[in-house]
Amino acid sequence: MDATIAPHRIPPEMPQYGEENHIFELMQVTGHPCPSRRWRRLGSLHCDVGCAAGTRSWGRVARPRSSPTRDNMLEQLLIHQPEDPIPFMIQHLHRDNDNVPRIVILGPPASGKTTIAMWLCKHLNSSLLTLENLILNEFSYTATEARRLYLQRKTVPSALLVQLIQERLAEEDCIKQGWILDGIPETREQALRIQTLGITPRHVIVLSAPDTVLIERNLGKRIDPQTGEIYHTTFDWPPESEIQNRLMVPEDISELETAQKLLEYHRNIVRVIPSYPKILKVISADQPCVDVFYQALTYVQSNHRTNAPFTPRVLLLGPVGSGKSLQAALLAQKYRLVNVCCGQLLKEAVADRTTFGELIQPFFEKEMAVPDSLLMKVLSQRLDQQDCIQKGWVLHGVPRDLDQAHLLNRLGYNPNRVFFLNVPFDSIMERLTLRRIDPVTGERYHLMYKPPPTMEIQARLLQNPKDAEEQVKLKMDLFYRNSADLEQLYGSAITLNGDQDPYTVFEYIESGIINPLPKKIP
Repeated sequence: MDATIAPHRIPPEMPQYGEENHIFELMQVTGHPCPSRRWRRLGSLHCDVGCAAGTRSWGRVARPRSSPTRDNMLEQLLIHQPEDPIPFMIQHLHRDNDNVPRIVILGPPASGKTTIAMWLCKHLNSSLLTLENLILNEFSYTATEARRLYLQRKTVPSALLVQLIQERLAEEDCIKQGWILDGIPETREQALRIQTLGITPRHVIVLSAPDTVLIERNLGKRIDPQTGEIYHTTFDWPPESEIQNRLMVPEDISELETAQKLLEYHRNIVRVIPSYPKILKVISADQPCVDVFYQALTYVQSNHRTNAPFTPRVLLLGPVGSGKSLQAALLAQKYRLVNVCCGQLLKEAVADRTTFGELIQPFFEKEMAVPDSLLMKVLSQRLDQQDCIQKGWVLHGVPRDLDQAHLLNRLGYNPNRVFFLNVPFDSIMERLTLRRIDPVTGERYHLMYKPPPTMEIQARLLQNPKDAEEQVKLKMDLFYRNSADLEQLYGSAITLNGDQDPYTVFEYIESGIINPLPKKIP
């Protein structure tokens, strides 16, 4: 699958294979909505694909951590689509290689990519794959043919090169210890052929440096014919005289030849880079080689977010006046989630005179609580709409007690991020009881944060009965009476101090979504 033109549609063969062989039931994780039901909808949804498996992300939010083994197994199943998935899965688990390095290092001539690749191989105990060592395999007919063509044309056809890579990666050392591709793929065609075979690197590094630096650097390049180590007359000269004496000047390092190679590289790399979204890092090669190496090592030792299908379901809980509505609006705006406010849904149903609205209206008129069964029907109607299914949602205003929370769970609306906004009693009283509205202009004021500009306006301000001190106290008592049960039900919820600047609170919520906090040690 071509990842360079994402977002695009998932091939229908993938969900069809998944359903026919019950792949998603096998992969189902406790607490997640039924994957098979969700997958039936994936065929018509746009997705941004970072690998050949075709998976969804939401906005710029990173995906949650999950089991690399399960995710990689699912990816390989959908790519290879074996007739009997069970033996394939057993064989995959026997390999035990989901966490081994799978690295691609790209860069222009003289950027130091081979040096960095060799150092990483030594440090990670992985196998280095270069064009040179691939075609030198004496036991492969493909390598023999590639070597013959290389001697004639100084190049190997893309199809033949990718076949060589596929054969090499099937060998035991690459499976058990991982691999590093040095300078491959060079072109978009090679990148797509590699992707088509299901060869997916975990990390891609692109080295970058000014052309003038690279041309000057290439002129001093020397190679040890025995070890393949690369040295430089100025920057990296070996101290041993024995090594110095056997160093050779490589071919094609003149200024003109290097400039031509750089031109070819720049023409191709801009079409290769989009093939590896979200797993690619550009590192400046115009610095000491050791610094480049440690930056590369730090990156390849990091873990990416899972590629598993994931839809955000964010629940904001907190007492009245804690800022849930504002935080929901900020999340919806930045990450294109659907902002679902329970109270607003009920009001819209009444205003639109829907079937449910007519049933709700008597409760509004008598200022009574809407029954949970009716409330959940209205909520279900909204959460089952396509935008909530595709984009995800941020919910607030419900559940208010344990019964409503259990109803949500039974209906399948299980949040995967829950936040409690904790605000002191005095702060909430200050926020709500000092709110006023100008009946003439409709302008809203706050006697402390946004006082009226004139005494005339202040004299005519009115207070909403809901902001009266007694009403606020009743609502807060109701929340805190049920909050302990809700905290126990949502054991992985994150509690935040909501008594600070709204954008500071939003940053904390955002960090809890992108990088979930570690569980508390019992």
